[in-house]
Amino acid sequence: MSGANTTSDPVRRRVPAAERREELIAAAVHEFAHGGLHGTPVERIARRVGVAQPYVFSLFPSKRDLFLAALDRSFERVADTFRGGAEDYAAGRAPAECEDALQAMGFAYKDLLASDRDYLMLQHQCYAACDDEVVRASVRHRFAQLVELAGELSGAEGEQLDDFFRHGMALNVAAALGVEDLSVGCPWIKLSLAEPQGG
Repeated sequence: MSGANTTSDPVRRRVPAAERREELIAAAVHEFAHGGLHGTPVERIARRVGVAQPYVFSLFPSKRDLFLAALDRSFERVADTFRGGAEDYAAGRAPAECEDALQAMGFAYKDLLASDRDYLMLQHQCYAACDDEVVRASVRHRFAQLVELAGELSGAEGEQLDDFFRHGMALNVAAALGVEDLSVGCPWIKLSLAEPQGG
């Protein structure tokens, strides 16, 4: 009888590259949401997925390419949220106070901001990274696609669509600050001004 170990080690499943790519994008959404393009080491993203950093670069030529993939995922999540809101309105599933598809899309978007902070903060990081010309071009394109999609789904145009996106940007800031509203009369503004700040 040979001295070989007869207990078999668990067989490690070889994860297809496409699946690993998806895992890396999901990890990148989380890490870039917190550290931004320049403040997030690729090693941290690789570690979250359990792969070596060189493997990341076999799927994404650069950290910026990985950031762009996370950026695309973030904007697509918003697009899916808009679609879901419009579908809910058409099917009579939207909140009762929704008067039209655009308002239903806004309610759905507000729910997204409350339920998934990573996607909220990654949006802010995408805008902050727009000093990079390639990132700026991608953000502009994806934002333009959202405007087009919102118009197609709701039938809104012009000032109504402008107001929708202005309000959406205000919601982004309010959600990042952890407040409900940015109106000048909000109680949190007075409370914040009254609180002493550490120096």
